Amino acid sequence: MPADKGFPTDRGMAFAAQFAGVYLNFTPEDAASRSRKLVAFLAEGMDAQIGWDGYGRLAAVAIQPYDAEVSDAHNAVISVAFQSGPRRLMLSVPIYYSGDDAGKRFVVSGRPAVLPAPAPADLPQVAKPETDDAAAAELKPQLEGFFKEYASGDVGGLQRYVAAGKSLPSFGGAFSFAELKEIVVPVGGATREIQAVVVWVVPNGDAPPTPSATDPAAVGGRLEQAYRLTVEKQGDKWFVADIRGAGRVVG
Repeated sequence: MPADKGFPTDRGMAFAAQFAGVYLNFTPEDAASRSRKLVAFLAEGMDAQIGWDGYGRLAAVAIQPYDAEVSDAHNAVISVAFQSGPRRLMLSVPIYYSGDDAGKRFVVSGRPAVLPAPAPADLPQVAKPETDDAAAAELKPQLEGFFKEYASGDVGGLQRYVAAGKSLPSFGGAFSFAELKEIVVPVGGATREIQAVVVWVVPNGDAPPTPSATDPAAVGGRLEQAYRLTVEKQGDKWFVADIRGAGRVVG
């Protein structure tokens, strides 16, 4: 993000997020340690606990800079997003920047404020694409083979499903393939953009996942993920030319 009104927004947001990581996590047992850490962020003379009375507990994770409201080259209010338990919240942090000629330093210039985070956006409905069931039936066994080798990391096996002249990396055994749950194949020519929902088996520990095991604890977890693939028909078979994360999966 470029500087706004001369204020170094990127650096200011990083400073505010680092401050939030200390400020938003406290327990009575950790009060003294927290105050020592906060001193590195606070203006001289500010309360080292910055308004906390030493009781209660708060834990925050997924702390990320979110937005900046810049007043001038020295002052801004930075919004930081975070998660606390099931709640997604925001922390508003006023900060001051000393300027390039005064050490390029930041300081928290006032009390922060916790605010509700914006609610999730309303996702509009989209029309289902016209699908090609015949092509989907042809693709299904090819994609099952592809995803199995894509997970295992067998380079030679994977290449049997990859379009000529292309090469793709793999998971190298980090997951194993469990199921091709869904394919959306739009009508088109010999090259198509399709979407697939795949179920991976995630290992419980260091041992590789074993989808054939009967003990669920040995198998590991199942994780559904969606992919967008470019497929090409060469001869009478379909091959994968590219794989990416999917957008909205419809079908």
